[in-house]
Amino acid sequence: MDLPTIWFGVIIAAWVLFFVLEGFDFGVGMIVGLGRRPRHERDVAVRTIAPVWDGNEVWLVGAIGLMFAIFPEWYASVLSGLYLPMVLILLALAARGVALEFRGKYHGEGEERWKDRCDRVMAASSLVIVALWGAVVAVLARGLAIDEGGEVMASGWTRSIDPLLTTEAAAGAAGGVLMALLAGALFLSLRTNGPLRDWARDVAVRTGGALAVGALVVAALTGQFVVVLIAVPAALAAAGAFGRREGLAFTAGAVTIALATVLGMAWHAPTLLPSTLDPSWSVTMESAVTSDFSLGVISWAALFIMPAVVAYQAFSYWVFRRRLSSARVA
Repeated sequence: MDLPTIWFGVIIAAWVLFFVLEGFDFGVGMIVGLGRRPRHERDVAVRTIAPVWDGNEVWLVGAIGLMFAIFPEWYASVLSGLYLPMVLILLALAARGVALEFRGKYHGEGEERWKDRCDRVMAASSLVIVALWGAVVAVLARGLAIDEGGEVMASGWTRSIDPLLTTEAAAGAAGGVLMALLAGALFLSLRTNGPLRDWARDVAVRTGGALAVGALVVAALTGQFVVVLIAVPAALAAAGAFGRREGLAFTAGAVTIALATVLGMAWHAPTLLPSTLDPSWSVTMESAVTSDFSLGVISWAALFIMPAVVAYQAFSYWVFRRRLSSARVA
């Protein structure tokens, strides 16, 4: 196996880690703002992701940075062809971070209203992020209108919006929202005790069932029966939540997101980004890879940097592994 193929696998793994880890962050954010739970339960839900959410975003930086370093043509095509959705995602990420960080900073009269506003911003930004990411991954699986010179064919400011106005993108957006809700509910059921844990399990059962049925419907309507692979772990996650086997359910939910990411981003490998105009104009590993010298330098650097990042993040999750009680304390 050559270095470009190995690095393609590393990039896909970085995207999987981002979507799995940030998936439950976004899901908890939506649940906090839209779940209509009591104040103390929302506070507990936020506390489950507070120590780890910013660390999870490291994998977004890593995935995009590696795309730029290893396959610059792939990076250029994706970022230029989907410029506006990417900007909206970054703005929503900033809004989500501000809401999380400033939620507990205000004390005194009006504190409840302040937290309510932060919760609404958190929920809205999380919803926008997961819907757009789901649509973007679906677009990447379908391809972009790339011409012979490697440019995305479109004119005007809507060139990066037009690819999202498709049935595939709409299905991807709906799938992204359901996966994040499933991951968030499963994470809360794994990290809390009391009434919030029971409620989160019920949400996971309903969301997992809806996601499994939706995947089967998409497979039947499009003829892409490989999508059934997403329905299997989603159904297993719902069954695990129903049977109170929370560890199994969370693992199945993570596998669901991982499979969707791999199918969306590596569907046409070794083609990195298909051209919907002419398959011969697609971006491939061979055409997009950087120089051998750059590959060697990046590979040596990664041998030291990536294990350290993984070890630090694993240590963080180990430190904050205890369940939090959601029961009201007098």
